[in-house]
Amino acid sequence: MNKGMDLISIHELSADDVEEILTLAAELKAKQKAGIPHPLLAGKTLGMIFEKSSTRTRVSFEVGMYQLGGQALFLSSRDLQLGRGEPIKDTARVLSRYLDGIMIRTYGHDRIEELARWADVPVINALSDLLHPCQALTDLLTIREYKGKNLAGLKMAYVGDGNNMTHSLMYAAAKVGMHFAAATPEGYAPNAAVVANAKADAAASGATVTITTDPKEAVQGADVIVTDTWASMGQEDEHDARIACFRPYQVNRELVAASGEACCIVMHCLPAYRGEEITEEIFENFADVIFDEAENRLHVQKAIMALVMGD
Repeated sequence: MNKGMDLISIHELSADDVEEILTLAAELKAKQKAGIPHPLLAGKTLGMIFEKSSTRTRVSFEVGMYQLGGQALFLSSRDLQLGRGEPIKDTARVLSRYLDGIMIRTYGHDRIEELARWADVPVINALSDLLHPCQALTDLLTIREYKGKNLAGLKMAYVGDGNNMTHSLMYAAAKVGMHFAAATPEGYAPNAAVVANAKADAAASGATVTITTDPKEAVQGADVIVTDTWASMGQEDEHDARIACFRPYQVNRELVAASGEACCIVMHCLPAYRGEEITEEIFENFADVIFDEAENRLHVQKAIMALVMGD
């Protein structure tokens, strides 16, 4: 990745960009575990705009900047003039005069695109309703730790809602040559434009992208099964209806067995609702993987920040 680049979508990255992020993330993780200082962003400041709250996103970015020798500023929408109607383009141009990078976690993806259009510093997408690239890159790092560095030819299956995680995982798998299959209920399929982009990326890497309504078809032969909450933040009023619709898509003992792969792992980006999208048994069976995945957000985001904000 080049200094000054935005990270809005994995689709916009090259395969080499993805490899660079994952390689640096693994190096930074090893240094952090060994207690070796790595102040790659000494004197740099990241502004963190939160229009959608989060535990892992705030802590991992803030701690990551600290470990890289810089500092992070938490900017709630309640504290910014954005919350009072200031145009995003004005906020972007002002913050660019103060900061070395901007991270934003929000609802509408168009808000991130507009922020990036007007900002003169790198903008990192920490989540939108359309995409969650930092988490998907994190999942790739975690899979590499359990399955080896070469992911080409492996299969990732996603079961649940066709949401921002589905979209970014689809892009991520395609970039590294992993076959990808998503099983979602009728009416909850992933965005058609994202699927088309991912299929184009997959064709270039020798992978495939499959969308189905049958969870057992999706997980057949899978090396990795991924799920996510059935009702994301802002969808609370749909919770009961979604529970009824998504029940056949629960990741449970039967579904994991349907992969036919003895070494299949299960991942979840958290928060997890046991008894809904995943059973307590399966969650705890794969807790080591899931919490390694949670930790890896720190290391992947540090790599992203170091690459786009560093000297």
